Amino acid sequence: MVIHSQTASDKQALSSLRITAIGGGHGLGRVMSTLSFLDRRLVGIVTTTDNGGSTGMLRKHHQCIAWGDIRNCMSQLANQPLAKEVLNYRFNSDSNLDGHNLGNLLLYSLDALSARPIDGIQLLSRLLKVNNRILPMSEMPTDLLAELDNNLQCFGEIRIDELGTMPQRLSLSPQVNSTPEALQHLKRSDLIILGPGSFLTSVMPPLLVTDIAQAIKKSPAKVIFVDNLVPELSPAGNLTLLQKFAWLEQQIGYQPIDLAISNVSPLHTNIPIVSCVASDQELIHRHDTDGLLTALAQSAQHLLPHMFTETVTDLHSFK
Repeated sequence: MVIHSQTASDKQALSSLRITAIGGGHGLGRVMSTLSFLDRRLVGIVTTTDNGGSTGMLRKHHQCIAWGDIRNCMSQLANQPLAKEVLNYRFNSDSNLDGHNLGNLLLYSLDALSARPIDGIQLLSRLLKVNNRILPMSEMPTDLLAELDNNLQCFGEIRIDELGTMPQRLSLSPQVNSTPEALQHLKRSDLIILGPGSFLTSVMPPLLVTDIAQAIKKSPAKVIFVDNLVPELSPAGNLTLLQKFAWLEQQIGYQPIDLAISNVSPLHTNIPIVSCVASDQELIHRHDTDGLLTALAQSAQHLLPHMFTETVTDLHSFK
């Protein structure tokens, strides 16, 4: 059944919830911009393992965390005119900064002036009037490491996304800790949202931080997985939804997913599925924000009925 948007009532339904969203720049930014009305009740935990482009250059020379996904989220949340264009501005070959992104440089510079990376992120958030909390998955640099079935290893996010088959195991090198702030928000959350985005390089990295995975397991929050609208260009693009769930469980040792938002409804699953979410008219790989909002509101009412005095969930949307 197609989900019909009711923006005002959907916002009202979600307004009392504390939500933590986890993932990479484009997908996490879309989820957070959809829920930005929640202000400080919405927290994003951002993947910081990117090693390509401007972010990769900064990491190579300065041993910092990856700033690109954080910048991408901020650009989608900023309430200042032209802020998105400024944050995403990329210098060309006429400059000594060829290939660098202005937003990444701003975040790196603020980090250099601050005691912690989080301090720099908060300062830029205030300047851009971003009212939601954005946290890196860790304040220490780390990279993705994939172990393949032929005993070979693949190092770095860029190369892992180019693999032909799924790795046997994915880990962080080195293993890092999360921030106390992220763990605190996970502990207090009513809902945790994973995705959408690249399964291996956006959704999985924060879950590979041991204390984040354990915090999700211990949290009373319900977990929603937001599936991609179109298959991604990575080995995970060949997986079914159930195969993704099984692979995730194999990696972290338990199954965190309570419900999925996906236009592909698999058979033989005990996990409820909310389907028929429309894509953005201009970018078909991104969710329509009103449709995504409605799907999240229905999901919340299905998972947390005790928090709603009235339920408007259309149970026919679940398969």
